Amino acid sequence: MAATANGAATAANGTDDGPSEFKLKFCTVCASNQNRSMEAHLRLSQANYPVISFGTGSLVRLPGPTITQPNVYQFNKTSYDSMYKELESKDSRLYKNNGILNMLSRNRGVKWGPERWQDWAVGVPRLKHTTDRGSEGSEGGVVDVVFTCEERCWDAVVDDLMNRGSPLNRPVHVINVEIKDNHEEAHIGGQGILDLANSLNAAAREEREAVGASAFDMGSAAGRAAFDERVPDILAAWQERWPNLPCTWTLAWF
Repeated sequence: MAATANGAATAANGTDDGPSEFKLKFCTVCASNQNRSMEAHLRLSQANYPVISFGTGSLVRLPGPTITQPNVYQFNKTSYDSMYKELESKDSRLYKNNGILNMLSRNRGVKWGPERWQDWAVGVPRLKHTTDRGSEGSEGGVVDVVFTCEERCWDAVVDDLMNRGSPLNRPVHVINVEIKDNHEEAHIGGQGILDLANSLNAAAREEREAVGASAFDMGSAAGRAAFDERVPDILAAWQERWPNLPCTWTLAWF
């Protein structure tokens, strides 16, 4: 599985010519693009990986005063900052104590607001996201690895990719790391995803050096074949290190 990211000067695909500088491009996905995907987004961006993130739900949902009264927002239209200010004005004590304000404060330091996976135009330059953390290297609108944080999100991503019909004919690894939707588990899950990203990236660098930068960076099945074949073993070794984060993997296509 792999994701590569780069915070340094990059070529058209977001990578540098030097194998030691190459980084996979990653995408993180959860239901509302709030907790698990954003923790992983932050972790990967702090490690200078190119990374973007999304949610697969129909609406953004945050806990409210009761289980039957969630706070509901639309994807792509409401910023994390506006959510923070709204909930702070509603009941600052409640939303501070349950961690929602802290989470939103973190999120607004990463990007503008939650994005929906199904609305993502793959391959279209992300010109409005240049201030997002992890944007450098991900401007082209394609990634090498997608990390989902829940099985239903993995199903949604895989189904959506199949429905799109692979217009770019570009392979992408879709890996689910099952993470419970709470702040503590998201923190642990983010660490696990970063560890997996590092392992994938190390293998990608080796195979890129062997096959040649131009062939690997094209993103074609032929150029990535040797790397793709190594992913199951990388996942198996990672799973031994993180037994409490069950993972599922498939190779899909953009």
